[in-house]
Order: sequence, then structure tokens, then C-alpha cells
Amino acid sequence: MSFRLRFGATATSDDVRFSVWSSAARRNWVSLFDDRGDREVDRLEFEAIGEGVHALFVPGLSAGTRYGYRCDGDYDPARGLWFDPDKLLVDPYAMAIDRPYIYDPRLAAKRGEGGDTASLMPKAVVQAPFAPVANSEPVFKPGGLIYELNVRSFTMLHPQVPEKLRGTVAALAHPAVIEHLQKLGVSAVELMPVTAWIDERHLPPLGLSNAWGYNPVTFMALDPRLAPGGLAELRDTVSALRAAGIGVILDLVFNHTGESDEFGPTLSLRGLDNSAYYRHAHDGSLVNDTGTGNTLATQHPVVRELILDTLRHFALNAGVDGFRFDLATILGRGEDGFDPDAPLLREIRDDPVLSNRILIAEPWDIGPGGYQLGNFAKPFLEWNDRYRDDVRRFWRGDRGMIGQLATRLAGSSDVFAGKTRTVNFIAAHDGMALADMVAYERKHNEANGEGNRDGHNDNISWNNGVEGETGDPKIAEARRRDVKAQLATLFASRGAIMLTAGDEFGRTQHGNNNAYAQDNAVTWLDWAGRDVELEAYAFALAALRRSMPGLTDVALLTGTPKAGDGVADVEWFSETGSVLTEAEWNDPSRHRMTMVLASGEERLAVLVNGDRRSTVFSLWPRSGYAWEMMVPAGGNVGHVAGESAWRLPGRTVAFACERQSG
Repeated sequence: MSFRLRFGATATSDDVRFSVWSSAARRNWVSLFDDRGDREVDRLEFEAIGEGVHALFVPGLSAGTRYGYRCDGDYDPARGLWFDPDKLLVDPYAMAIDRPYIYDPRLAAKRGEGGDTASLMPKAVVQAPFAPVANSEPVFKPGGLIYELNVRSFTMLHPQVPEKLRGTVAALAHPAVIEHLQKLGVSAVELMPVTAWIDERHLPPLGLSNAWGYNPVTFMALDPRLAPGGLAELRDTVSALRAAGIGVILDLVFNHTGESDEFGPTLSLRGLDNSAYYRHAHDGSLVNDTGTGNTLATQHPVVRELILDTLRHFALNAGVDGFRFDLATILGRGEDGFDPDAPLLREIRDDPVLSNRILIAEPWDIGPGGYQLGNFAKPFLEWNDRYRDDVRRFWRGDRGMIGQLATRLAGSSDVFAGKTRTVNFIAAHDGMALADMVAYERKHNEANGEGNRDGHNDNISWNNGVEGETGDPKIAEARRRDVKAQLATLFASRGAIMLTAGDEFGRTQHGNNNAYAQDNAVTWLDWAGRDVELEAYAFALAALRRSMPGLTDVALLTGTPKAGDGVADVEWFSETGSVLTEAEWNDPSRHRMTMVLASGEERLAVLVNGDRRSTVFSLWPRSGYAWEMMVPAGGNVGHVAGESAWRLPGRTVAFACERQSG
């Protein structure tokens, strides 16, 4: 399967066709550059062919040509018009650029004041046609493990990855990386943005740079720092991971661009047709439903076309499993607010190329009515922050959380109906690392240069008695136990689960909960210093989850027997082995329970002791069956002689399997 683009640069055997959309520019040009992209060698004017489309055939050009666009028209920012032919613009459809974006104040200069910006800008590079990869079914299946990672921070300090590959997409195909992912049971890696971005303007004066990439300029072009081999590098890495049974999900940002607010740089869409590509209020000001200064006009047909073409490009030309959409509420916004059946969301769901891809929504933005958890239509999966917050509150020791914990373990039926579409997570790139959550009560973002004002203040975190690093072995052990308990809770949860890279072995950002500007040891994973005992525990949880279909099923639990065997899909017990009573469910001091799941021909018991005291948990086996402790193994859980009972230390989750005896 292939698709034809209306816009961008299309190379044939003897020419290149350039096409761009602008409804308000009076004149448009293609600027052609030398092979190094440093010197403008020609400037050719587009022909207007109607409905805002401008096109030009240039004979004698071929793949590898470096180019940019220029537009002229009215310059009146108060009316949303930013035309300035001195600003070189990158093609929104560029599939490759020759260098990264680097912020310079001259890029934001008013018309007539900043000079020509060609020397400051990347040049788009004409690409030869790609041979599409097979549009095969995604490797990732519902209920699988998503592993969120930042390409650079994940690989920069990996001792087995060759130095020349560290920090790049290609490093993810290294056998040592794949082995780790397989041991962890990863169904798909979710790559934080790998498309080209620019630093926010306040970072360079602070000596900082954007380490996460959530400030895009061009949506199809990979950032040369992460993928110096371009799309072929991503394509080869996707192929290697697929061969190992691991899919690739791209985290894409279609809610804003790095052109920011009215003081931001003119790089692409702003200079082409600002009033059409971005949302504006009635007074002409930029709408800021994203908190970044601008908001893409995803209701506009041309913007929707650009987004759909980008998704098809990565699906067909790189073979990715699917996409995670940052601040996805923006994609469904219209004049009357969010609509789950908005044109763009419907077009993504119905597209013949995209309909079988994995689609994950971050279901909120900061605009009016922006919180939309549970309101995206199938097949969208959704980041579930209620899961995150309720699990954190339970393990922090908040009162009255046993019912909420059960609801989250069971797939969040209060949010989703039929089959759960939850993506369960406790920690993500945005916020505290899992190990920091049990070591810091407060954020510590001083290194970001904003006086610790940035980042969330309510982290639902605790420090086990001392803020930050400590040499006290008792506190260190308490923290490790809390991390293990939360990992076990995550792996015991119904629906897709997401783990952020390094949380399986105790990564720390030293309390920084907004480390987007820390491209350094704060975010680079310390592979040499990782907690290998904690890592082995995570591997054991992964092996258990893979072996138990009751954990990866996405049907919401009902508590009723399945047809034929009379075994309920889930039962809830107290530590004594008796069914939890209504009074026990409503007891605000209760921090203990057992969830028993039907799992194929077996049953799996998840024993949760959120108390700080050790407690004996009893289980009653069916006739002809016996309970066997699975995780943790060893001496952490004491078996009570002659009984199906175990003494669990405080702050522990254990798993037992009921199997036929004799």
C-alpha cells in the first residue's frame, strides 16, 4: 500500500515538484541551496493553482536537493499575519532536514529588523520515494507492556552500546538493549518525540536545552541528532525490534509547535499562513490551550491533512505499530469544545492505513473542558491518571483507598465500559521517577533555572522519613520495598500497563519532576549503577504476567462466574480468606486485601498488604487444588506450616497460583 501527497517535495526521474498551502500569502517562493545547504543558489516563484495551493515543477533537480520556502503578504501580527520574505521557512511536509533547529533571537525579529534567516535555519532535503513496508498487524496487543523511553537518555550511558551509536535511534536495535526489553516482557517501546524540535527561547541563556522533544517544528522530519541516518535508521530499528517481538509506538505532538506565542520564532507554519494553521481568539490573539503559547488548528482541513499524512508516512514508510498523541484533547477540539467524533479523530479511526494501528490518547489539555479521560471513542487507549493517583495515594498510606485500588486493578470500570482502554501507569516522563516518589515529598527543580516554580506541586509522594539521599539502610530498604510494591501493583493490573525506562531498576532524577531541560546525568540512565536486585524483581513480575492470561485480558471484571466452570472472573477477600464485607470495603483504615483472578484453567491470587505491619494472609483452595507462592520467591514471604497461608511483611504485594494437586 502507498499514498500520494498533495504537498511537499516529490522527486521524479527528471524533476522535483514542490507544493505548499497558504490561503493568505500574496507571493511564495522556493529557495534552492547548494549541496552544503549554506548558500542560496536560486529563488523560484510558485504558481497559484487555486484554493490556496501553490505548486512548481523544477526540472533538473533530484533527491538530495536542499531547499526552503519564503512567503510575502501583509505583516500585521495583531491580525494573525506574519508574512516576511526574509524568514526562510521549512516545508511542513519535509521528511528530512540537514541540521537541527537552534534557537536564535533573530528568528523572532519583526519584519525588516532581523535580516535574512537562511543561515540560521535547517534546510529541507528532497527525499527519493520510499518503498513502503508491509502494513502488517501491530506486534503490541491489548493488555501488553508499553515501555516509555527517551532515545538519548536511555542509551547515552549504556556500557554495551558502542559510543558512536549512543543517543541515537539505531542504538535501540543493539542486542543488549533488545535482551533487556525481552526480559522485561516489553510489548512495545513508546519513543518520546524523535521528530525535529527547537529549544524554548528561555533555555539557551540558562545553558540548558530541551531533552524531551515536546516542542516540534516539522512533524515528519526526524531530528538529525537522534536519527543521523534519517528515516532508514528508524525503519531498520523498527524492523529489528519487530523481529524480537517488540513493536514501536511514536509519541507525536500535534497540539502546538515551537513557534510559540507572539514573541516566538517564525520557522514554518507561522510564516506560511499563521491565521489558518493556528487557533485564534475573536480578538485575534493566539489561543493557548496547550500552555506553550500556541495551539494547532486541528479543525482546519489542511491541518488535518498534514496530521493524517504524517501518520500514514510513519505507518507505511517506517512500519511503526502506532502512535501516542500528546495533549490529545486538542485533536478533538472544535468551536464548541471537545467532541470524540470530531473530524480529525474520526478520520484517524476510519483511515484504511491507520485503522489497525495502536492509538493512545493523553486525554487532557489545559483549555476549557480539557480533561476528557474516558471520553475518546474506541479503539483509542487512554493514559489513565486516575490509576496513577489512586495507586500512589494507596501506597502513601492515605485512608479509605481500598475500593479505589480494587477499581484500578480491575481496569477502571468507572471510566471505561465493555473492554478497558486504560493505559495504567504510576510514573511517566512527566513527573517524579518511581524511585524518587518514595524518597522526596517535594519537587526539587532548582537545576531548571526557574526558582523551583516549574513542575507540579502535588506529586502524591513521600520520603520514608528523610528528604532525598540517605545512608540509613533501614530507610533505603523501606524505599525499595515501596518501589517493589508499586511495580507489583502495576504488573497486577487489568489492561495495558506502561513503565518508564529505568523505573525497573531505580532510576532517579534527584527529585526533579520536570526534567525536560536536563540533557545530562540527571536524565541519562545510570546503567552501571542500577539496582540489579530490583531489576531482577521486575523481570520476575514480567515473567509472571506473561504466563497469566488473567492479567493481560482487557475485558472488564464483573465478579460473576464464567460459563461452564462456575469460577468467577474475580473475587475479593480479606487477609483471613473471607469475602470482603461492605463494612470492610468502607473501613477507612483498611490497607489489606486479596484479589483472586480466573486465569485460564488456574486462579491467581494477588495479596496486597499496604499496612506497615506484617500480616498472615490465608487462601482457601478449591478441592483438588493447592496454592503455590510465585512472586516473591525466597524468604521474604513466610509460609505458615500446614496451611494455605503466608506471613507477608508490611508494604508487600505477593502472587500465588492455584494449581491442581496430586
